[in-house]
Amino acid sequence: MTEHLTSVEVCAGAGGQALGLEAAGFDHLALVDNDPHCCATLQLNRPGWNVCHTNLEHFDGRPYAGTDLLSGGLPCPPFSVAGKQLGENDDRNLFPAFFRLVREIQPKAVLIENVKGFLDPVFSGYRQVIKDQFTMLGYACEWRLFNAKDFGVSQSRPRVAIVAMPHQTFPFFNFPLVIGQSNSVGTVLNDLMGANGWHGTADWSANANTIAPTIVGGSKKHGGPDLGPTRARQAWAGLGVDGRTIAEQAPDKYHSGLPRLTVRMVARLQGFPDDWQFSGKKTPAYRQVGNAFPPPLAKALGDAIATALGEIKAQNRATFNPLAMGLA
Repeated sequence: MTEHLTSVEVCAGAGGQALGLEAAGFDHLALVDNDPHCCATLQLNRPGWNVCHTNLEHFDGRPYAGTDLLSGGLPCPPFSVAGKQLGENDDRNLFPAFFRLVREIQPKAVLIENVKGFLDPVFSGYRQVIKDQFTMLGYACEWRLFNAKDFGVSQSRPRVAIVAMPHQTFPFFNFPLVIGQSNSVGTVLNDLMGANGWHGTADWSANANTIAPTIVGGSKKHGGPDLGPTRARQAWAGLGVDGRTIAEQAPDKYHSGLPRLTVRMVARLQGFPDDWQFSGKKTPAYRQVGNAFPPPLAKALGDAIATALGEIKAQNRATFNPLAMGLA
């Protein structure tokens, strides 16, 4: 029987990590994000969740002291190769605010998701700073690079997972093992691409026989919804997809040329269930999807953390012997 587990998540976005952790058995006490569209998406799909529309710097963690898990997909621009890689000097670096929450909540486990660029040599000093901060707070931590394609997601999406637990309990934790290869884009999207009876669906599906390149969310400051810069669009073209824009709906019966993806198609490639709705028009909806943490990878990490916490609780119960303590 699964133990009741609780979590607080910051920078929750459109709910990719929250969905995965929910599937792993975590009940969310609070989900924090400063984007109104993301908060609306969370409330639209899970009206019972406590969604806090605020900046991380303004969120008070003290009411949630003792929560099992504190998690978050901290902003990636400080470490992304697509940005200036300013790291700790980037005003979007939220690690200091996150460590304040660790002090306030003192969770039994911590999960932070970030981009592959976090592991670049230029950030070796800052990674040590992060490890030292955790040590000062009584936690051991490790990070590992994963790719969502190894966990059933039809997309090459490398992501770094940082996990921390108190020094005495961290040995109970093991990072999840790779599940296996994912289905091709053509297989995953066949029904959605042919939803309007497009005659070219079967040929397109057969030719789109590999997984997708990394889906990008884009910046709020410039540009509309597209599947990335020139190299990414070339990769999409190889899959028979026009990556210049996102379509409102699947191609019609007599469509000619390369089809475009819809927000729903991109969401499925991210690992979202089809009934998960995204608030806002096409551009904000696509950005929510493109910036999301794939739910299947989040679930794998959540399962690993839940297993460790379960083993810790079981050992604590075994250690507590009422007879030996004269309490029975």
